[in-house]
Amino acid sequence: MAFESGQAVVVTDPERLAVYGRAFRKVGKSVVVVPLGEGIHAGHIQLIRAARSLLGAVVMVTYRGAEVPEVFAEEKVDVVFHGELGRGVSVRTGMDHLEDAEAIARDVAHVLAAAHATHATDIVLGEKDFELLVATQKAVSALRMEARLHSVPTVRASGGVAMSLRNADVPEADRDAALALSAALTAGAHVAERGADAILDTARGVLAAAGLVPDYLELRDLAFGPAPTRGDARLLGAVTLGGVHLSDNVGVPVGVGFKNIEG
Repeated sequence: MAFESGQAVVVTDPERLAVYGRAFRKVGKSVVVVPLGEGIHAGHIQLIRAARSLLGAVVMVTYRGAEVPEVFAEEKVDVVFHGELGRGVSVRTGMDHLEDAEAIARDVAHVLAAAHATHATDIVLGEKDFELLVATQKAVSALRMEARLHSVPTVRASGGVAMSLRNADVPEADRDAALALSAALTAGAHVAERGADAILDTARGVLAAAGLVPDYLELRDLAFGPAPTRGDARLLGAVTLGGVHLSDNVGVPVGVGFKNIEG
């Protein structure tokens, strides 16, 4: 099987994809998969670069868009699977209480299908979709999969807005208001040492000042349980602007700060 690395070889047959994956594993290569959807932006490119940074990695991307973008070759992806994996399947991970539970269950199935089809040793996902990241980790652990899950920090545009394909759909008149979501979450993180109530109240206040009512605003621990009194947590929020649902999240060290440092 002739193969030249970094040329973004396009594969449409899942069986041929599996052949590549098995061959790379057989010669001791790490197979790193980046599961993507139907579009690509700067955040996705950062996922690919993070995958390439793993020592000895062969980078595979799964992509469902109409055409394979040239950026995959520019970023020296090794193999691109162009097509659908995991269609019609959902994977429940005990997170059915979430607003987008059905979509998350389908996305977890897509990620797991990509990992199995490529015989991946590693999976790279972004922290932008934190719910998906946590749900996938639960599935990987519960199924005792050998693949390691890596997370990449959210890539942000000017003004702090998290990169998302939905951003382009926000009406121009609402784009200044869109800046308030990341600002609110950041403001909440800045008062983390004062505790959970202060974090949420501060974030709500920033949104209210911008005339926005959040679709949700929640503080959770890193496994999506109740927020700790003291320790690492995640502040998540979403707003709808011009019919476009925008979501974001930031890490928050609850109860940790200068005034809480013990001598």
